[in-house]
Amino acid sequence: MGMVLGSKSLPLPFGVCELFVCRLAGDPPRLQLHRSSRTYCTQVTKKLDDVDEETPKTNVTKSSVKTKKAKSMARLINAMAWSPELESSLSSLAPSLSKTTVFQTLRLITRDPPKALRFFHWARRRGFTYDAHSYFMMLEILGRSRYLNIARNFLFSIEKYSDGAVRLEDKFFNSLIRSFGQAGLFKESLKLFGSMKSIGVSPSAVTFNSLLLILLKRGRTNMAKSVFDEMLNTYGVTPDAFTFNILIRGFCKNSMVDEGFWFFREMLRLHCEPDVITYNTLVDGLCREGKVRIARNLVNGMVGKTHSLSPNVVTYSTLVRGYCAKQEIDEALVAFQEMLDKGLKPNSVTCNTLIKGLCEAQKIDKVKEILQLALEGGEFAPDSCTFNTLIDAHGKAGNIYEALKVFEKMMEMKVRPDSATYSILIRNLCQKGEFERGEQLLDELFEKGIVLRADGCKPLVAAYKPMFEYLCKNGKTSKAGRVFGQLMRRGTQDPDSFKILIMGHCREGTFEAGYKLLVLMLRQDFEPDFETYYILIEGLLQQGEPVLACSTLEKMLKSSHLPETATFHSVLMGLLEKDCALESASFIELMLDRNIRQNLSLSTHTIQLLFDSGLRDKAFSVVGSLYDNGYVVDMKELVTHLSESKKLLEAQGMLLFCFGKHQKVDVSMCNSVIEGLCKTNRLKEAFDLYYEIVEKDKHRQLSCLEELKITLEAGGRLEEAKFVAKRMLN
Repeated sequence: MGMVLGSKSLPLPFGVCELFVCRLAGDPPRLQLHRSSRTYCTQVTKKLDDVDEETPKTNVTKSSVKTKKAKSMARLINAMAWSPELESSLSSLAPSLSKTTVFQTLRLITRDPPKALRFFHWARRRGFTYDAHSYFMMLEILGRSRYLNIARNFLFSIEKYSDGAVRLEDKFFNSLIRSFGQAGLFKESLKLFGSMKSIGVSPSAVTFNSLLLILLKRGRTNMAKSVFDEMLNTYGVTPDAFTFNILIRGFCKNSMVDEGFWFFREMLRLHCEPDVITYNTLVDGLCREGKVRIARNLVNGMVGKTHSLSPNVVTYSTLVRGYCAKQEIDEALVAFQEMLDKGLKPNSVTCNTLIKGLCEAQKIDKVKEILQLALEGGEFAPDSCTFNTLIDAHGKAGNIYEALKVFEKMMEMKVRPDSATYSILIRNLCQKGEFERGEQLLDELFEKGIVLRADGCKPLVAAYKPMFEYLCKNGKTSKAGRVFGQLMRRGTQDPDSFKILIMGHCREGTFEAGYKLLVLMLRQDFEPDFETYYILIEGLLQQGEPVLACSTLEKMLKSSHLPETATFHSVLMGLLEKDCALESASFIELMLDRNIRQNLSLSTHTIQLLFDSGLRDKAFSVVGSLYDNGYVVDMKELVTHLSESKKLLEAQGMLLFCFGKHQKVDVSMCNSVIEGLCKTNRLKEAFDLYYEIVEKDKHRQLSCLEELKITLEAGGRLEEAKFVAKRMLN
């Protein structure tokens, strides 16, 4: 079997695979297959994220000694809803409470933090006295489980709960600031930081470190600079190595390496000793910007310093990656050899990075040599990343069958494929038109839950797009949606795949499912295009879902897409057909706000529906808005409808509205309404309408005056009757 990259025939993958098999088949020490592909960045993150050593561990390890009493109490709490009966049972189990019992019970019920908090308060009411560490522990349980509002309320109640024995201090705020940051709510972290200062709790280096880490992860570099200045100049807190490593890493990650070096120099100025993490962070930042030669000089500058500052495996792995990214494979090999000469054993990151670089540079003959060196060192075992690189190399060379053979060899060697393995194969099979084989792999991927596994590379939705397109065009959108849902749960997103699935649902008539995807897409800050919105609106209307169509159109407007006027009218018509009175009224107001031309018939129908639904005030409000914006309704049709529906007061109100707006009024309508009001003994309203007609000098055309006069007299309204009679004579 050979590998073809470009136009060359390359003698891998079985040469390499046989090497793997020989090592695996030999006597001990047996090669252990590593699945860890940690990069330099994850190693640095682990160091930097552990900025607060004061945080107690709330997870219970297997070696923890738990009392029988704590186990029994926790089992009871987990099994029952909180109630007076449960409290009584707990009192029976533990007539007296020790610190060990309370703490162990709390740790055992951390999966249900609200219950943990109830237990916490129950024990307090039973006379158990908590110290500062206890309150900190409860705050951590709530924060780490994302019960953040409850945690914040708990924080500001600590002094009350402890009767002033426990004072608020920075570590309480540090815990919650971290929790808000981990939940992606950096603004809430800032608010908490402000509250902390406002009540006189001085932030510590740990506070500032936590806040800087949160801000820089969100790319808020200017805010991070301000916080650092406040740390130095306002509070006089001395930054430590953690502080500078966070700053340097954060600015380098945000492609601001020069600023990262500024903090490096500031670190030296403040006599804070840089460590190997500091240097590795700068090397990584330089390599990401393609400044590998400067990174190499920085590494050379480490040599000769103290032992703790000697370049390590991470340093050289980063250099190797930098050289490979620039296609300077010879330099990458030199760095690799230098690492070996220093007695450093390459790990999976180093080897996989170099193997990938060699494959991309079509130096596949070197792969076997590198693998041999790495395997002899004993620190490297081929993992999913190694195989993925080889499979991808074959795929890019258009040799999908060789890629499948490598995949088979991977399975033989019991190396677990990850989502990247499948995405590479599925994408390449689709490119070859072998969709059925690709679909089989997709089924396997879903059924085994491979996407949901935390090991291996983070899956990319875009890699599955060709398969999604095939499924959605062949009536299998729900299958594509299931895999897409798993990918979303892993936190990976792609706007094009959203559109593919939405359009697939529209083709299959499952428009409501398409709408749900649209909502999810917007929550991820992706902008659907005009076509997606338009087809979804039309489909929802056809399916008799005008409320969802209306909601979709509103979202379309927020996305700065303006539908045609006909689309607005279609949505309003759909709402009216479903008798959605309030929704129709709100939609007309939306159209007026957007200067969308009104339709006389639809506007009139909307007002009729509002009156029919008993929404009199809303009807008058919408009519007023229409006339204020230069539109009218068919008043004759509306008043006739109201009269026939025995809604004479509403009809009278509409006629008075017309007079107030100086609109032309058909006197025959007035005549009909006055007669109806007289028959229902609404004498005041009948006379009010007549008086308005007199004011407009239209009363001579009325034929109902005799009836009005007689009815007024019969009702004891003699003055009004005389008023009518006098004008009848005139």
